[in-house]
Amino acid sequence: MGYGRYITIRLLNALLVLALVTLLVSVLFTKVAEEDIRSSIQEQINLKLRSNPELQRQLAADPAKLQEWYQREYNRLIHVYELDKPFWVRVIQRTKDTLTLNFGNTKSPIFGETAVGKIISKAIPRTVILFTTAQIFVILIGLLLGVKAAQIAGSILDKGVSIVAMVTSSIPMWWFGMMMILIFSFKMGLFPSGGMTSMPPKEGFAYYLDVLYHMILPVSTIVFVLFGGWAWTTRNIMIGTMQEDFIMAARAKGVPERKVIYGHALRASAPPIVTMTIFSLLGSIGGAIITESVFNWPGMGRLYWTALQQNETRLLMGVTFVTVALYLIAMIIADLAYGYLDPRVKVGASQST
Repeated sequence: MGYGRYITIRLLNALLVLALVTLLVSVLFTKVAEEDIRSSIQEQINLKLRSNPELQRQLAADPAKLQEWYQREYNRLIHVYELDKPFWVRVIQRTKDTLTLNFGNTKSPIFGETAVGKIISKAIPRTVILFTTAQIFVILIGLLLGVKAAQIAGSILDKGVSIVAMVTSSIPMWWFGMMMILIFSFKMGLFPSGGMTSMPPKEGFAYYLDVLYHMILPVSTIVFVLFGGWAWTTRNIMIGTMQEDFIMAARAKGVPERKVIYGHALRASAPPIVTMTIFSLLGSIGGAIITESVFNWPGMGRLYWTALQQNETRLLMGVTFVTVALYLIAMIIADLAYGYLDPRVKVGASQST
């Protein structure tokens, strides 16, 4: 199988998975939305009747006319919201709209917008600024510590990395975030307790400095909780690779130790590390509901929580679709990176004998 054909098949598989996931989610959200819309219809009819005293007096004298008017309004709104169509027709229509990025509008403004696409486009950069920045620090620190610990296995550094990884990985991020806010914001008054900018927002270059200032606590929290696990995983992968025969052969040939570690061992260990990196970076775009809620950060995680609280099914569909699409992209990139980074893996190569 050629490399181009392999990429095409992987893309088609990803699109198929995305379509199936969107269909399944549409089934759930269409049912939930139907119940919500029916309740909204009742409220709209009652509001219309209460806001028109003349109509209310006319209908109050004749219960039959009131019932007839109510049923007529109910049927009209049912048709407006397309609830008179079969369930599966509505499911297919919602799936089609989502796959074509026609997410629709929310019932109330969020982030100053009602168009779901615009709301998500505002939330993604904010999450990228916070979580992707934190993940880059986590990856760099974790790689440096992990490679060094594997290089001098059994040393004080190696044992220290193991202890730090165990301790930090056991700490709930939301709890550590609250402790950071309590100490550095409320007790010491060094950093803001939450939000992305000060109120009112600053302008020009001062705005970007203000955003960086608000990022210090959440980024420090994420890095502290995650870097130990990264270092420990990298250390274990590197130790396994450094026992391979080609590493022994390189050392026997007199290749400098630095080149053995970074030129041979690290490259051979790259596929799983790259997989972790890709999933961490793209997965971070999805945000984290609890972490963003603790720091009041207006990103994708908090957006999802807001959509759940306000029962915004269109927004939930949009956020879910974007999150699934990002993970599928990450899987494709990770799969293709294997063939480039590891000479033992030939992606798309035929297995003819």
